[in-house]
Amino acid sequence: MDFFISSAYAQAEAGAQQPSAIFNIIFFGGFALIFYFLIWRPQSKRAKEHKDLMSSLNKGDEVMTNGGILGKLSKVDETYIVLQINDNVEIKMQKSAIAAVLPKGTIKSI
Repeated sequence: MDFFISSAYAQAEAGAQQPSAIFNIIFFGGFALIFYFLIWRPQSKRAKEHKDLMSSLNKGDEVMTNGGILGKLSKVDETYIVLQINDNVEIKMQKSAIAAVLPKGTIKSI
């Protein structure tokens, strides 16, 4: 019976256009710029500032740790510090735990 009715076939799909190579380069270049300016550069600046802070620590500086402890530095080594919290309370901790150097007299004013 197929010889009386001709079969209908769908037309071939029109060629789907692929994005050009220049578009791909611009897209990935833009993505790299966004990644650089929003993630890598600010993190690099914060790391550099923290490194400068660590190198500028001196005995007698008033500091705040990452945990929020305020104290005065009584000893500074290359990797460790001794933080005087009270007249007779001192703790030893890593230098990298320092979050900020406070202005002189801050601890007494609190």
